[in-house]
Amino acid sequence: MSSQTHDPMISPPDSLEVFERMRPRLFGLAYRMTGSVEDAEDLVQEAYLRWHEADRATVRNPEAWLISVTTRLSIDRWRRLAVEREAYPGNWLPEPIATDPAAHPERAVEQHSDLSVAFLLLLERLGPEERAAFVLREVFDTPYEDIARALQKSEPATRQLVHRARTRVREGGRRYQPPAPTVKQRLFERFVAAVGADDERELLSLFVPDAVLVGDGGGKVAASPRPIEGADRVAHLFHTVWHKSGRHLTTRIGWLNGEPALVTMENGAVVSAMTLTTDGTRIVGCYSVLNPDKLRGLSGTRQVR
Repeated sequence: MSSQTHDPMISPPDSLEVFERMRPRLFGLAYRMTGSVEDAEDLVQEAYLRWHEADRATVRNPEAWLISVTTRLSIDRWRRLAVEREAYPGNWLPEPIATDPAAHPERAVEQHSDLSVAFLLLLERLGPEERAAFVLREVFDTPYEDIARALQKSEPATRQLVHRARTRVREGGRRYQPPAPTVKQRLFERFVAAVGADDERELLSLFVPDAVLVGDGGGKVAASPRPIEGADRVAHLFHTVWHKSGRHLTTRIGWLNGEPALVTMENGAVVSAMTLTTDGTRIVGCYSVLNPDKLRGLSGTRQVR
């Protein structure tokens, strides 16, 4: 995890450099809070405007100041998004983001998992302040003192907030030791080979018996309005879809949300992006984003902390 540094007072000419150095972390915080690339970008821009207008001669810790502002902006945006998502058609999944696996080679597999779709869905169990406290502490290793300042709470209350959030995330479902990226890549390779060979039996063997498929069409592309449960149903659906339209589709294994993902294209345009969870041997859950509004930004990669 990244450790929070404490910079001395800086002079105004250094302000842009400081902000740009912090940009990947601020974006990472805003994205984990909202699950939306567009909203995260807006929040980072708003934080920059406030930084530009601030009396920086009074700011003794620029990093803590920027984290605090971005946290409060993210909490406000989360509350608006929560209302909008109540009317979202079908399953909602976070917007996938293309990441560069070589951007932070020092990060361990366990740390890459804090950007995964499965992790972001666990965060949906939390209220806005719980989510902010959890992300700041567990992902960015932010000191409790700085989290308390950002949330405008006492330090003991902040510690309790983080503890409660940890408990709720832990209770969110089965947790497996994050596997090496090569494990997921091999599963995707076997998946593509099975559907390409029209081999439903081999496809079925890739899933645990109670596997789940969650599809997000956003009301714009056909997708089941509820999760599909059971290996036989999930495998049969994939087999049917590929049997009907597979000849028009091409697939590649990309890198989304810090992990391997299956990107499907039609006529050169991305039509779905799927990530998965695994017990290390078979697929436990599939998360497939088909909403075209959430796939527009997958052409490039982004540096995210």
